[in-house]
Parts: sequence; structure tokens; C-alpha cells
Amino acid sequence: MKKSKPAKRKKPVKRWKLLGAILLLPLLVLGLFIGSVYMGIWGKVPSQEELADFQYQRASEVYSADSVLIGKYYLYDRQPIEYGQFPDHLVEALVAIEDERFYDHDGIDAKSLMRVFFKSLLLQDESAGGGSTLTQQLAKNLYPRKDRKIANIAVNKVKEMIMARRLENVLSKKQIIAHYLNTVSFGGNTFGIESASLKFFDKPTKELKIEEAAVLVGMLKATYAYNPRIFPEKSLARRNLVFSAMANNGFIPEEERDSLAQLPLKLNYREYSHDEGIAPYFREAVRKELMQWAQNLESETPINIYTSGLKIYTTLNFEMQKLAEKAMQAHMNSLQKSFEKSYGKNAPWLVNKSLVRKKAKNLPFYKRLKALGLSEKQIWDSLSVKKNMKLSTWDGPKEMQASTLDSLQHYMKFLNIGSLGIDPFTGAVRTWIGGINYQHFKYDHVSQSKRQVGSTFKPIVYTAALEKGLDPCDHISAREVEYKNLEGWSPSNSGAEDEAYLNYSMEEALSKSVNTIAVKVLERTGIENVLEQARKMGIHEELPKKPSVALGTGEIKITELAGAYASYLNNGKPVKPMLITAIATANDSILTTFSPEIGSEKAFSNDTRQLMLEMMKATVDKGTAARIRTTYRLKNDIAGKTGTTQYNKDAWFVAVMPKLVHVNWVGLDDHEIGFKSTHLGQGANAALPLFALLLKEMNKDKRFDTLTRARFKTPSQEILKRLDCEPVKRDGFLKRLFTNPNKKKKRKFKG
Repeated sequence: MKKSKPAKRKKPVKRWKLLGAILLLPLLVLGLFIGSVYMGIWGKVPSQEELADFQYQRASEVYSADSVLIGKYYLYDRQPIEYGQFPDHLVEALVAIEDERFYDHDGIDAKSLMRVFFKSLLLQDESAGGGSTLTQQLAKNLYPRKDRKIANIAVNKVKEMIMARRLENVLSKKQIIAHYLNTVSFGGNTFGIESASLKFFDKPTKELKIEEAAVLVGMLKATYAYNPRIFPEKSLARRNLVFSAMANNGFIPEEERDSLAQLPLKLNYREYSHDEGIAPYFREAVRKELMQWAQNLESETPINIYTSGLKIYTTLNFEMQKLAEKAMQAHMNSLQKSFEKSYGKNAPWLVNKSLVRKKAKNLPFYKRLKALGLSEKQIWDSLSVKKNMKLSTWDGPKEMQASTLDSLQHYMKFLNIGSLGIDPFTGAVRTWIGGINYQHFKYDHVSQSKRQVGSTFKPIVYTAALEKGLDPCDHISAREVEYKNLEGWSPSNSGAEDEAYLNYSMEEALSKSVNTIAVKVLERTGIENVLEQARKMGIHEELPKKPSVALGTGEIKITELAGAYASYLNNGKPVKPMLITAIATANDSILTTFSPEIGSEKAFSNDTRQLMLEMMKATVDKGTAARIRTTYRLKNDIAGKTGTTQYNKDAWFVAVMPKLVHVNWVGLDDHEIGFKSTHLGQGANAALPLFALLLKEMNKDKRFDTLTRARFKTPSQEILKRLDCEPVKRDGFLKRLFTNPNKKKKRKFKG
């Protein structure tokens, strides 16, 4: 019997092949996915050429005349610098904490990726860290992720890896570090290490100490959480972690790490926002001039002041501006308290309901409610609803329950300021304060506001009179006159009771700011001659052709008034305030320069110039501005003029020094509210201290010696002789006997 052949056994499927297929499939899918990203199916990936030629937006920088960065114009606050400006410890700190194998990989760190895969994804270990290299982070900085949905995370990650490899092909490691540190965000619209260094430590990157560099590098993990100004303790701990990473990677010895960790966190924070920082009103005025310049520029490559990285060199004196702002804050804080106290509970912003209602109707909120068809009662009820508000005060922000109307009344009461200091020979602006707080009061009282100038216009009247032939020793009666052809208009004085019997020389009348005499001087000179004199001195505003112009009823900008007074120093020629000297590219290639705008012709003779200076010196030495000598004890060479307008609504003081003209105005934005009394609101009390406090501080600083120690040229003997007369003459006995001092003289005005 034949044995049957055993049946053939089927070859078993090898499990390893199946397993391989299972493992191979995801890799195949992954490869196809990466290939699709590489080919641009998920969106274009920048080429090597594009990455090599990437141009990032640069902030334009504004510099003072003494080479201090005072501000920036930007969409993104970024100031790129070269690798050579990075201190070694900055680069070492960055590499140690962010990418310790940076110099060994080619853009992608396989070790880090494996760590992330196993620890972060499989073991859910949040402390495992990220897998992105500095090169990948640079790719993300250059081309930020627009879509942050979970479905697109993988696409973005692969794109960044591809870009990282391409960046490594076209850039050196130093260039990658430089690009990264110039593009990385530090929060708050601050980009790049230079902007961050200036913001947090007020110094350029090259001057950063190791502990300061570590603070900034430590922020990169989470710019808000490790912000040293907001969370100093967290920032300090993160900084010390950076030191540990540097020690672990051999950049610093362990002993140095331990000693560095003991150092306290010290910031020198400086905000470069448009609303804050030094000279915000000036920077805004510069911005407007730049915009005009850029629009008129004929260039193949358009210039954008926010992105082109311009360097703008201005005339402002940084140290002097700091002192001016300090003086302003001290004086205005005190004056505001006195102002509110003088009115008490009867303040117009509290009791004058019609005034408040009128102001309320200009509010955007009121207009929106009106457009919705609400009745006046409904609108008023809405404006009266109280809520949590933070209102600005001189003692800092104050949180309170307040309505829109409460807020309106709160800000209605604030006194404001316009203050300008210029070089009288070039018009170069040295100080510029357009208001008390740019964040809350954007209106610039230097460049935008036109206010009645009061008695600061009188020197122009007297200048025209001297040019017309009047003699400074002419004595003019101070007696009040009622002008019959001017509807009984009768300018008055606030002087001595027996003033009706007094006759003042022109010098004495100007120094005492006698109103009745100013009108009589204008009458003798002629209104047209006075207005023409103002035009010659650079005042182009439309002035009233009325006798009241002698008392400063004309509204003039501070810039024009300063330029006019400059002519008393600048050989009779007015100047126009000059803000910018030059504009350059980021590489300091000059694009344009600016020249002073000086009047082409003399506005008056040299004799008149000398006479007027002597007359205005008398105003400071013994007249309405004498508190410069008596209260502030200032011995500098100073001429000047105070001014106070009707109902005490505008207070003025113009100071004239051999190398400086300084104009100050104080008042309220609301023309309907003035000071309660002349004692408080006169120019000598409300405006003069702004200059006096500034000069007092300047006198202590040798850097200002060229301004503070400058002396007026001694006038000629002929000029002194023309002023050598009795300042006041009293009417004779018989004239006094037949003159009733309480009765106004009536006649026609003949000017």
C-alpha cells in the first residue's frame, strides 16, 4: 500500500512584512504630505532667493539736537542692527536657552524633534520643550502664521522646516542670528532686540550687560508672562534659568552663574509710544512735516515714514525739554489746585448747565444717540448713567463711579498750556510743550491754537510808534478816555487811584503795561501802520482793524508770536520756528536738509531794536514781570512782556534772552471759562513761572552756560540818552484841581 504524499503546507505570511507595511504606510503618507507642501499645494513656500533678499519694515527714528533718540514712527517698532553690535553674552544666552545645537544642525534639529515626539506627544510631558530651531523660528518671524487652526499647524510646521533648510543654504549662522534678533517679538508691538533694549533698559543693544541680555532672551519663551515690568519675579526666575543654560553649555563657569543669579532685576523702562515719552506734541508736529515732505518728494522709490527706517534729526534740545516738562508739571499742578479752589462749589463747569449741555452736544456719544432717534431726555439719561471710569488727575489716574457727563465736567476744568522756546537767529526749536497731557489733550496749543495775545502785542504797537517817529521820552497821560465814535468804548487800567493825573514815558508805560496809553500810542501811530508793522514782523493772522488791537484782541499762534519777538535779537528780521535739520536713510545717507526761514527784510531800524530791548528789560527789572527778579531771584539778562486778556481767559509771558526766545500761554480750552480773578490769572502769575522755573534749573547746569550766561550787547550812548528821562510826570496843581479823576474824558478816536 502506497503511502500518500503529505499535503503541501502554505507558506505563512511573514508578520514582519505586515508590520513593515503598517509602519511604511504612515511614512509614505507623511512623505506625500511633505512633498505636497514642498510643491506649494498648501500655499507657496518662499524660495531661497526670496529668503535671502527679505526686507523687513523698519521704524523711523527721531533724534534731538543733542543726539538722543526721542521717538519713533512705526507700524512695527523695529530697529535692525548688525551682528557686530550684539555682545557675545547676548548670542550665547540665546543659543543656550533656545537652541543649544544651533551650530551643529542645518536648520532642523532631529534630536529635538525626537524628544518632542516621544516626550511631548506620547508621554504628554509639557516640560519637554519645543522642537523648533532658531532657524525655524526665524522662518516663522519672517512669514508669520496667518491661520492658527489646528488643521493647519502641520502645514505651517513643515513650511517652516523647508524654509529653515533654505535659510541655512543662503545665510551664515551669524546672519541667521542677526535676522532672528532683529525680527523676534518682545510684545507690545516691539520687534527686534534693539527696540527691546531701548524700551526696557534705555540703552542700545551693544551696551547690554549679561544680566540685562538674559532678561530679554528669557522673554522670548512668553513675552507677556516673562515681561520684567509686569511680572518681575517670573522674569527674574526665567533670567536665572538662562544663566543655568549658559553654564550647562559652557558659556560661563558655574561660579559666575551663581553670582549672577544673586543680582537684582533693574530696569530703566522707557515707552516709545506716540502718546507717551518726551515731547509728544513736538513729535506729532514733526510727523506732520514729514508727511508733507514725503508726499511732495519726487522719487522712484516711495518713502513711508512708518516703514522706511528714516532717521530724522531735529532741533529740540533733549535736556532742556526735560527741564521744561518738569517745570510745567510742577507749576501747572499747583496752579490747577489754586484755580479750582478759587471757584469752589460755584465753578462754571459745575453750575453752568447750559455750558455743559452745549459741550455735551459735541460728544461723539451724544451724536450717535441723536442719530438713533432718541429724545433729548433719553440722551441726557444715557449720558448720566454712572459706570467704572479711570479719570486723569495731576496726582495720577483715579478710578471712580462716573457718568459721561461727569467725565466731561472733569476735563472741562483743566487749565492747559502752550510753551515754545526757539533760537532767535535760526528759529530752531529748543523746547515745545503743546499741552499738559498728550494722551488726554491731543490739541496742540503751540501749532494749532490761536488765542488773544493780550499785552504781549503792545511791543509791536510801540515798535511801530518808534518807527513812525514818536520819542521814547514822550510823556502820555494815563487818564481814561471814552471814545464817542467807538460806541463809548473806554479802555481802563488797574493801576494807582491817582493815575488820571499821571503821564508816563513810553518805557514806563510799556513796563507797567498801561492800557490807556497803549491805545493812545496806537492812535498817534495809526492802526494801519501798526498792522503793517505786525506783518513785517512775521505775523500773518488776520488782525482786527480796531483800536482794541493795541490791547491784544487779535488771535495769534504761539509760533508767529515767537518769530516776531525773535526780530528784536535777529537784526530786525523775524524767523519761522524750525523743527527738522535733516532726514537720512537707515544707513545715514542724507536725503534732505532744512535751512532756517528768516525774513528777507528788516522789520524796523537798529535804533528801534535797541530801544525796544531796553524798554522790555525794564518790564522785567521793575515792571509787570518783576517777580523774575524779586520772587525767583534770577539775575540773567532778560527782557520780556506779560499779557492778560479780558476776563482773565488768557495768561501770557514772553521772555527774551540774548540767545533764546521763550513764549508761554496758559488758559482753558473752553473760551467761555477764565480765571476767577486777575490776581490768579494774570500773565505774571499763571504764565511767567513756567519760564522762571525752567531758567532756574538751567542756571544749575553748565551745559546751558552758552544760553544762561549770554549777555545783551551794551546799547550805544545815543540810545541810552534817548531813554534818559523822568519815567512819570505828575500833572501840575491847577490841572489836578480842575480834573475830576472819576470822570472820563470824552472825545473821538483819530487813529
